[in-house]
Amino acid sequence: MKKVALTVAVLALGLAACKNNAPDNNVSTLNTIETEANADTAAAANSVDNGLDAAGNAVDNAVVTSNEAAAANAAVANNAAAANKM
Repeated sequence: MKKVALTVAVLALGLAACKNNAPDNNVSTLNTIETEANADTAAAANSVDNGLDAAGNAVDNAVVTSNEAAAANAAVANNAAAANKM
């Protein structure tokens, strides 16, 4: 009788150890998907920020170039006016 009781106890423990882990695996998979989605979103946001920074820099450079061109034109005009006075 003790052998039967011991066998039943061992089998019961063995079955308990074989618990279905699918819910835990599903949660882990969902967490992985969410983490990857967050990383992708952050990367996209950084890419947009970098693009806006580059566009802003291009505009700033165009303004500087335009101002330099205007100054150069003014200098040429001043030199021409000075030459005409001579």
